[in-house]
Amino acid sequence: MGEIPEILWSHPQLVAAVTSEDWGAVFRTYRKLTGLSQTKLGERVGLAQSDVSDIERGRRQVTSVEVRQRIVSGLDLPPDPQATAARLTADTAPVTGVAVPGAVPDEDLLARVTSVVDMSHRVDAATLDWLDRLLAEHRRAEDFTGSRPLIDVMRRQLRTVVDLYAGARGRLADRVIRLASEHAQFLAWMAQDQAQTAAALAWYDRSHEWALEAGDANMAATTLSMKAHMAWSGGRGARCVRLAEAARWSAPGTSLGVQGMAVQMAARGHALQGEASDAHRLFDEAQRLISRASERPEDEPVWMYFYDETWFTLQRGMAALHLRDWREAAEHITAGLDALPDEYRRDKTWYRACLAHALAGAGELAQAVSVAVATVPDAAALGRPHSWNELHTTASLLMRRDAKEGRRLVIALREHD
Repeated sequence: MGEIPEILWSHPQLVAAVTSEDWGAVFRTYRKLTGLSQTKLGERVGLAQSDVSDIERGRRQVTSVEVRQRIVSGLDLPPDPQATAARLTADTAPVTGVAVPGAVPDEDLLARVTSVVDMSHRVDAATLDWLDRLLAEHRRAEDFTGSRPLIDVMRRQLRTVVDLYAGARGRLADRVIRLASEHAQFLAWMAQDQAQTAAALAWYDRSHEWALEAGDANMAATTLSMKAHMAWSGGRGARCVRLAEAARWSAPGTSLGVQGMAVQMAARGHALQGEASDAHRLFDEAQRLISRASERPEDEPVWMYFYDETWFTLQRGMAALHLRDWREAAEHITAGLDALPDEYRRDKTWYRACLAHALAGAGELAQAVSVAVATVPDAAALGRPHSWNELHTTASLLMRRDAKEGRRLVIALREHD
């Protein structure tokens, strides 16, 4: 079956799931971290794939002591996951410039991926496996820290990946190109997050080109969806719709989740233009795709880890915000925020700013100010222009509705400017 890496037990979501004996969450998180299919995980724990699927989806509960013991033995669960996580986090030294606990490989591998690559040395699968894992950890770190601390790190890491290409042969060369495409897409997202529009567009274009070269339909479509997101962020609804449609139809063979992302982006573009019927129709279609995708999460690319019902609820809230259905927007965003884990600090900050906007639009002025003021410190700390701008938009709306309430938010913004 292969050795199970102990470092898995430094991951907080997995530790929390094991500690609470939420076996569905254990299975989902374990597979996300290891890349195992439901069938392969079933082989480890002595369950059929259909049983693994039912447990993940909450259709079956683990009540048998014998089944529980098979899971504990098959996944090599530590007796005290929290103590193990604390030890691993304390014992692992971060890579230079990379503050990601538990991401350190053996010394030889570490030296090869953090220094100038010797082009006479052949690239091997172990190097690329580690870079895959490191990119996944960086994505999750950015969910909490925001993009600002990671941009320079990721630029250096992409240079390392590109340098590897000269020493790669055959299938390894294809993997290097795919990995470069994923790095470029992440860099584009971070540039977009920091309102560096020209850099983001350039990185998305480069990512798309590399994805096509690698034959990666999912990444090719994702880059177009993210360019649609950029158009949406800039208030260009028609361009958002066109790019989203291109994401869906120009790359055949994409996963259901990637298709769902493209459809909901088109829905957001229509909402931005005030086209409610088209927006609602496409959101319904996207939700059907999400539901089908959730039945086979192993078919989704690794960067789609965030795409679930919680995220979709938040997107419906954003559409309602565009359509000025303030109370519906507040209800959806509140429900999404309640379900969004704390490690998504960056997204929580953005959606709280949007919630304040929706509450102000609905006339709930005191509540809007309370939410907005509480959001200001995180928005300032993360250095995310979009959240900051949304808070200023809310302040302007409040000033029109009630100058006293508006001034409270303006003062809070000035204190952190």
